[in-house]
Amino acid sequence: MTLSLYIARKFLIAFLLVFGVFAGVLMLLDLVEELHRNSGQTISFAQAAGLAALNTPDGLYRILPLVTILAALILFLGLARTSELVVVRAAGRSALHCLLPAVLTALAIGVAGVAVMNPIVAATSDAYDQLQSHYSAHGAENVMSITREGVWLRQGNAEGQVVIRAEHASLDGTQLSNASFLSFDATGQPLMRIEAATAELGSGAWKLTDAKVWHFDSTGNPEQLATTAATMSLPSDLTRQQIRDSFGAPGEVPIWQLPGFIDQLVKAGFSAREQRVWFQMELALPLLLAAMVLIGAGFTMRHARFGQSGLLVLFALIAGFSIFFLRNFAQALGVNGQIPIMLAAWGPPVVAVFLSLGLLLHLEDG
Repeated sequence: MTLSLYIARKFLIAFLLVFGVFAGVLMLLDLVEELHRNSGQTISFAQAAGLAALNTPDGLYRILPLVTILAALILFLGLARTSELVVVRAAGRSALHCLLPAVLTALAIGVAGVAVMNPIVAATSDAYDQLQSHYSAHGAENVMSITREGVWLRQGNAEGQVVIRAEHASLDGTQLSNASFLSFDATGQPLMRIEAATAELGSGAWKLTDAKVWHFDSTGNPEQLATTAATMSLPSDLTRQQIRDSFGAPGEVPIWQLPGFIDQLVKAGFSAREQRVWFQMELALPLLLAAMVLIGAGFTMRHARFGQSGLLVLFALIAGFSIFFLRNFAQALGVNGQIPIMLAAWGPPVVAVFLSLGLLLHLEDG
């Protein structure tokens, strides 16, 4: 037990060290990027630093597998150089037994990352997007959200806003059914309400069918003055790309709220495949971190006197980066529907675990 705690503690210290170094580097890079990106805006150094601080957790969360494999390399190279691995093996401990504390620690880090860091990253990413939009567009936004009541859209500019609600929408959000349009002026006073059976976004306008219009800027009764039209157009500055971008990244939804968000998307008529793939990949993250530890151990659990440590470290990093990019490639295939969701999310971690275990058994216990 004492030996296991010792190895786990050394791995955790190495992980926190690498994590801290990357946090500082990413913070500086994000700060420089924000200052360059907003060079034409009236943004202060403190505001740029705030944006960088909000964007850094997302970058750190994405590179957790790479941080893990670097921590594993530091751990096992350190144990090899101090001959501690030799002593442990001489005491009758197998290579897999020595690995178990580090693997369990990596699993615990992965679980903590998914349960705690994921919601933090979602909150900071959302705050970053809002601040970035505020600084660059001076508060003019086109927003889309999905609730139990249906699909909500907002379009507008300095002259006023239009709030749109629909019971259902097409996959790209450009075709709505049972849609309501409520127009407001710049002071927030309602101007007009439109109820339409269908609405389709065209070039610069919504094309409405079976519409009924109520005007609130007149002194008469809005219901008595209401008009109907088989078809009509309502100007809009929304585009299909803007609606698609309004969903944001799946990582902007906390893991605890993601299943409910997926259900809302499906009920509203949207495809939630990207969110499903992301959810399963988040669940597979602890296994991926454990696989990174196994990969690092497979190349570095040997005595330092054997030499070629630098070459083995290079091979370990290449293997780790390969699994990392294979995971991203599988995610893209899963989102596009070319492979099943479970295969896209769990395939790379499982493959990495079995390959690294095979390497360990061959080199150490074979």
